[in-house]
Amino acid sequence: MDTKVSVVDPDSFTFSSEDLEDPQFFTTDPNALRILEHASKLLAEDQVIAIPTETVYGLASNALHPEAIKKIYKVKNRPSDNPLIVHISSLKMLRSLLPNNEIPVIYESVIRKFWPGPLTIILPKSDLIPSEITCSQPTVAVRFPSHPVARALISKCGFPLAAPSANLSGKPSPTLASHVLTDLNKKISLIIDGGQCNFGVESTVLDAFGTRGPVILRPGGITYEELIKIPEFEELRVYNKDYIDEKLEMAPTTPGMKYRHYSPNAKMVLIDAGGDVDTRNIIEREMQGMIDEGMKNIGILVTRSNKMSGSLQTTSRNIIEYSLGDPTCPEQIARELFKGLRYLDERKVDCIIVEGISEDKEGLAVMNRLRKAASSTLVE
Repeated sequence: MDTKVSVVDPDSFTFSSEDLEDPQFFTTDPNALRILEHASKLLAEDQVIAIPTETVYGLASNALHPEAIKKIYKVKNRPSDNPLIVHISSLKMLRSLLPNNEIPVIYESVIRKFWPGPLTIILPKSDLIPSEITCSQPTVAVRFPSHPVARALISKCGFPLAAPSANLSGKPSPTLASHVLTDLNKKISLIIDGGQCNFGVESTVLDAFGTRGPVILRPGGITYEELIKIPEFEELRVYNKDYIDEKLEMAPTTPGMKYRHYSPNAKMVLIDAGGDVDTRNIIEREMQGMIDEGMKNIGILVTRSNKMSGSLQTTSRNIIEYSLGDPTCPEQIARELFKGLRYLDERKVDCIIVEGISEDKEGLAVMNRLRKAASSTLVE
């Protein structure tokens, strides 16, 4: 099939009020409304399309129809035991998906503070949610996106959307419509282009429903530092940092836990020095080793303008440096991370060396993604 890319301006949308119970949307752009009408028709027909969110682009389908959900797994080549996140556009829609239409009290404060936004919460599921979404788990992961196009589209559809990242499974997540087109051209009929994603990494997944106390299962756009300030979340823990549960690894309740993810085509070496070490000499050492092995195209992701390519550049090799930004601004690095990995892949590098950062704030999400993406890690 031919894949059409339709551009929609997120700034053309407004919403009726700050009340999240059942907000209505408005747009000043008639063409944007036509695109949403077309997209909602495709989704009502159980097709899959790509949509922008504030985190990464999502591959969306009707979250209530098993056949539509199966198409997501097929298009992405996604393992069938990797659950999906359900996206909603109102608290009214959320209640319809839960047993007895009740939102657990424990989540009321974080919903008020962080929704709409890049926070996913684990909830008990009703029979309305197909097992294909949850991989037969009794809980479902749900979020209320803040991206105006995603919000408006879900509202227009009148049903929730399942929407994992719109890439081939295991590859770096897409933060531009062009990234989606690279991976899924001719596999889907429509990509809605809403510009670059603001956060650049997937949502934080919070489980406060389980018996082990509140835990971040996947770090993302809402930070540990923000969540721990919320009453009842003072004892918040982070999975894979504060504890590990092998049983949960084998039957995860949320994506991003069981499989290697976010990996570029090139071999990737992560220098994990804790963010407080000058890694220039380490990077030069690794580059020299790769040159000695005969590699001619080497990519480097750094968090400052180190000009690493200058010291080893010759006519016989090509060293490409991509700066992720200021190491004191982890939100900037998160926004550029997947874009940088894809930029180097497009240039056909043989290997990518990545400089790790501190795990403060959004840095926790960045390092989570880098560790899952890396072919090997050097702990210095």
